[in-house]
Amino acid sequence: MSKRDLLLEIGLEELPARFVTASMKQLSDKVQKWLTQKAIEFGEVEAFSTPRRLAILVKDVAESQKDIEEEAKGPAKKIALDAEGNWSKAALGFVRGQGMTAEDIYFKELKGVEYVHVNKFIKGQPTAQLLAELQEIITGMTFPKNMRWANQDLRFVRPIKWLIALFGKEVVPFTIAEVETGRETKGHRFLGESTVIETPDQYEKSLNEQFVMVNPDKRRTVILDQIKNLEQENGWIIPVDENLLEEVNNLVEYPTVLFGRFEEEFLELPSQVLITSMKEHQRYFPVKDQDGKLLPFFVTVRNGDDRHLDMVSKGNEKVLRARLSDAAFFYKEDQKKEIADALKKLDSIVYHEEIGTLAEKTERVTEVTGALVDALKLKVDKELALRAAKIAKFDLVSHMVYEFPELQGYMGEKYALLKGEAKEVATAINEHYMPRHADDDVPPSLIGALVSVAEKIDTLASFFAIGVIPTGSQDPYALRRQASGVVQILAEKKWDITLEELITLGLKGLEAKGLLKRDMDDVKADMHTFFKARVKHLLQELHIRYDLIDAVLANEIGYIHSVVERSQVLEAKKEEAGFKESLEALSRVMNIAGKCDNKVTVNPSAFENEEEKALYEKFGTVASAYAETNDEMEHFEQLISLQSEIEAYFEHTMVMAEDEAVRNNRLSLMKEISDLVSSFGAVNKIILS
Repeated sequence: MSKRDLLLEIGLEELPARFVTASMKQLSDKVQKWLTQKAIEFGEVEAFSTPRRLAILVKDVAESQKDIEEEAKGPAKKIALDAEGNWSKAALGFVRGQGMTAEDIYFKELKGVEYVHVNKFIKGQPTAQLLAELQEIITGMTFPKNMRWANQDLRFVRPIKWLIALFGKEVVPFTIAEVETGRETKGHRFLGESTVIETPDQYEKSLNEQFVMVNPDKRRTVILDQIKNLEQENGWIIPVDENLLEEVNNLVEYPTVLFGRFEEEFLELPSQVLITSMKEHQRYFPVKDQDGKLLPFFVTVRNGDDRHLDMVSKGNEKVLRARLSDAAFFYKEDQKKEIADALKKLDSIVYHEEIGTLAEKTERVTEVTGALVDALKLKVDKELALRAAKIAKFDLVSHMVYEFPELQGYMGEKYALLKGEAKEVATAINEHYMPRHADDDVPPSLIGALVSVAEKIDTLASFFAIGVIPTGSQDPYALRRQASGVVQILAEKKWDITLEELITLGLKGLEAKGLLKRDMDDVKADMHTFFKARVKHLLQELHIRYDLIDAVLANEIGYIHSVVERSQVLEAKKEEAGFKESLEALSRVMNIAGKCDNKVTVNPSAFENEEEKALYEKFGTVASAYAETNDEMEHFEQLISLQSEIEAYFEHTMVMAEDEAVRNNRLSLMKEISDLVSSFGAVNKIILS
């Protein structure tokens, strides 16, 4: 079967950098899925993108669909034939729906019943006749934000300016938003010209001649190579933030790396202020010396060639100088303010209209912090912890954080130290925002972790108390991230507080202040379910098998670190010899214990055989050993050591005896064993193969 290459390009007004990569992948995935669904064979696929285009090149696309021969099953023979042996309406309707006739019917037996069958042959259509459906693929694309333009009804990420759809040398004709497909594409906006693509394989080369590098991976490599050359030429270290690199790569079509300077006096500003000004606002890379100290240089990427770089550099220097001058002014002005004055301003900042002001939230967080210190009995200066909680948000009213919100916490630490606060307090102000994202660390310091958990549990409790609960993908207050942060901290710090106790702690202050707008039990239940999903996510990240996760989360969550350790024990043991048999024995106990409706104190004198006595005594030994250690591996070993006694017990003992007293005694023993096993996990939920 002959083959041709397929090229599809969507020319656009400049895309937001953060949309480019995902949109490119979406287009590629949709086209490949369509080809597969249409039974059109194809070869290698290359996806391309720049700020002004999304494109895909599919090599070796078959010129027609594969012919399909398949067997279709219809009604049973007894339904297909009437009493006289004629074809019924059901049979005739079936073959008509398959495009066949009654003459094509044959019978085939399946599980002792004969059914009508026909063999269908579907001739593949020419690919060229189907490719116009690419129009629907394009218009069916989705984006975080869409727009309409001119008098068009289409909503798309940006206005479509040109379209290329080539199958070999032929244009695939269709129109979107009054733009017709053709073979002309646009070069670099300033350096290049329009160019005609005769065949798909010329696409990348033709655009490169017009100063457009359509392959994002090649652009990325060019940027990194040029940065490396600058490092080697100047003896610099240029830290490359992957997110910034991704953004810059999607802002340019023809990258050229250059550097600029700024006045050394700006180095007196905190390093994070300089880096944030460069990265977040100007998309510049900072420059450091071999010791990691910031230097008065920056690196940027131009969307163009290497002509007149000195002028480009001066222009960037002028813009950065203005930014840093503002930062220096803010830094100087902020130092004139006292922390107490800043805290007073929190009274006038509404955190949420149903929850109160930032000052009121700070007060609750301080109370929760104190309660946490008392509950955990940690060796920590409580007064320092309370001070950290009290002033944790004071930097939110500073000029610097107003201008650079990303610096919240960081500037709080700097300003607190300048105002003479204890180092532990200042550090905690910065750390209480941690973990800031999924890959971030938990707060290293104890006080930082305490304030972080207190702040996050208050946020969660506050919103759940008023019925603001994330649903689906909607989470405007980032409550999932807050809950994940709590889970991470509890798992790593191994604090002796259950998640249920922490939830109660967070709700206590809200209830006292009349901020609980829903039933307490309902709020607790919702928070418990919400946290359970976060714990499940954590265990999935640790590659714990799904049924093992279900087992350790079957009941209350309890101590997070214990949940993690128990799941890891099960994951480590699941392939070992004897695992299946041990858990089958424990599961049998748990299953029959479910029939215990009248638990009584187990009476050993009521035992009727030696196996009952042996299991009772062994369980007593196991329960005592279980209580003496917090090691979850030891807990598991103790539980599975019951296997032989359990098996012997069931071989010689009828639990559901006719005598009610005997039956209740035996069920109560099963219940006691089951309760201990359940404290480790619902092992009867584990899939044993």
